[in-house]
Amino acid sequence: MKKIFGFIMTITFVLLLTPCNVAMAQKDNGKEKTQAVVEIESPSALLMELNSGQILFEKDGETARRPASVTKLMTMLLAFEALESGQLALDSIVTVSEHAASMGGSQVYLEPNEQQTVEDILKCMIVSSANDAAVAMGEAIAGSEEAFVKMMNDRAKELGMEQTNFENACGLEAEGHVMSAKDIAILSRELVINHPDVLDYTTIWMDTIVHKTNKGESEFGLANTNKFLKKYEGANGLKTGYTSDAGFSMSATATRNEMTLIAVVMGSKSKDIRYADAAKLLDFGFANCSVYSDNKVLDGSNQLPVDEGTTETMTVKAKESFRYVFIGNASDKDIRKEIVIEKQNAPIDKGEVVGKVEYYQNDTLLGSVDIIAVKKVEKQKYCDTLYKIFCHFMNVF
Repeated sequence: MKKIFGFIMTITFVLLLTPCNVAMAQKDNGKEKTQAVVEIESPSALLMELNSGQILFEKDGETARRPASVTKLMTMLLAFEALESGQLALDSIVTVSEHAASMGGSQVYLEPNEQQTVEDILKCMIVSSANDAAVAMGEAIAGSEEAFVKMMNDRAKELGMEQTNFENACGLEAEGHVMSAKDIAILSRELVINHPDVLDYTTIWMDTIVHKTNKGESEFGLANTNKFLKKYEGANGLKTGYTSDAGFSMSATATRNEMTLIAVVMGSKSKDIRYADAAKLLDFGFANCSVYSDNKVLDGSNQLPVDEGTTETMTVKAKESFRYVFIGNASDKDIRKEIVIEKQNAPIDKGEVVGKVEYYQNDTLLGSVDIIAVKKVEKQKYCDTLYKIFCHFMNVF
């Protein structure tokens, strides 16, 4: 019986490994090409495709630099995560502290003890890049800006942001407050991938809030600091930043033909250079890149063998679809995918990673997708073994 099952599974794996033709270009070759055709004036720049996280262009992308208000991307991420967890709601009330109200630089002039909803604080922080709103949000989440900054740094480590250190929640100049272009791209991707609603706020061009204080109520206008939204077709975010020490920086996102790109520039000498460099990066990406998506990673097969389990097979699924960006002249030759089983012995928990599907072109690994168990598989007990032997005996006779 096991031999027959093994034969069937062997045939299944052969079918799964049958090459599927897709278009791609070697990543290294593509990267070399980008350096020749994209002339970037800013000291640091990086281009990333959103869904795959693939880096398409990089210029000094891992150097730590002052990020200015691009810092607020982390404050935004933690705010949306607090909303997702239920810690905050959009209509929750934030009471502004004297500390938050004292922030200089870009602000919406919140006053001590003023109360605003979480949604209006988000608008102030995202649209107008308000430092007072960013600190008020951090205090609402963590109790104090100091505790919130610790959360920011812990989250940065979790995301693999190796050149990042935060000293405050808003991006005001502080010794040791730094990020790299690569880290900004990683953070931007995490924010947009898992909280796409952020784009509903980053694309607001103008809005208003109402200040509610002891002096009465007054309307205050919000204007988006990201003028790139009106300068580039498909632009939908994400955050700009400027101080005299940091220069002009930004994380620019844009979507065309179902492809979203993240262009990060840091340390530009002027707004015009910042916007021009971001546009060059995005133009290159949209003109020279195509996306391959495989939504049938397991090719319809959802069973893998189990050893020492109460069942001989386990039901599995791909954790996500596969996505890869091909740069330049695409090739449709020698693409294959291989199943790698990493856990076959019971017990196996529901949702546990049991293997992966790897995608290759020739001998170059393009990427992989995890395979996870759909149901729990218990470890076989002595009585289960006896029962199987009994059933086999009865079938023989």
